Amino acid sequence: MSIEEKIQSNPRFKNFVIHLLMSEGSARPRWWVRNFLNPFFHKKGKRAIIRRRSRIDVIPFRKFIVGEKSIVEDFTCINNGMGDIIIGKNCMVGIGSVLTGPVTLGNNVILAQHVGISGLNHGYTDIHMPIRDQKCTVAEVIIEDDSWIGTNAVITSGVTIGKHSIVAGGSVVTKNVPPYTIVAGNPAKIIKQYNPQTEEWERTDGLKNEFINIAYKNDLGATKP
Repeated sequence: MSIEEKIQSNPRFKNFVIHLLMSEGSARPRWWVRNFLNPFFHKKGKRAIIRRRSRIDVIPFRKFIVGEKSIVEDFTCINNGMGDIIIGKNCMVGIGSVLTGPVTLGNNVILAQHVGISGLNHGYTDIHMPIRDQKCTVAEVIIEDDSWIGTNAVITSGVTIGKHSIVAGGSVVTKNVPPYTIVAGNPAKIIKQYNPQTEEWERTDGLKNEFINIAYKNDLGATKP
């Protein structure tokens, strides 16, 4: 049994550990955790940069990894309290963005300014209990390699953004996005996809959209006629 499993299996011990790590009602780890404990558990690649004004609310028994040459800009908030945060190589996390785990970014991912990505959902079904006190659920958000997420976009829990895809600014993504696809709107809908037959980005319609999705089952494995 892992350390995390041992902590989770004993509610009293879990509450004690949480009290040691952070103040009651706060997601921000205590000073000694940030400065003396986290550096031994979390990984930061060569030439990776985490700006001084970012807020890194991470605890030691969940992963926080920043790949080499990646940049986390000022006023970003990162929280791994409910799930791992993994940022690949050569990524950009823009100013004022929020990542709440579990979240995984592939390599060469661009997050513009004020992007919100959360793998967490608060429970709400019990009307006799405040939402903040109800049990949370988690489902990992995955942003695959080479993707670009526009300013003020929101990615909800459990969503996967396929390789080399684009989420337009201000979009709210609630469903998976195929590779090589552009989505926009609230809720986000597909507006363009790359067609491997024509080697062009094309606006989507019924049959054409179905053909392109089939082609991507093998990640651009379809051959030209």
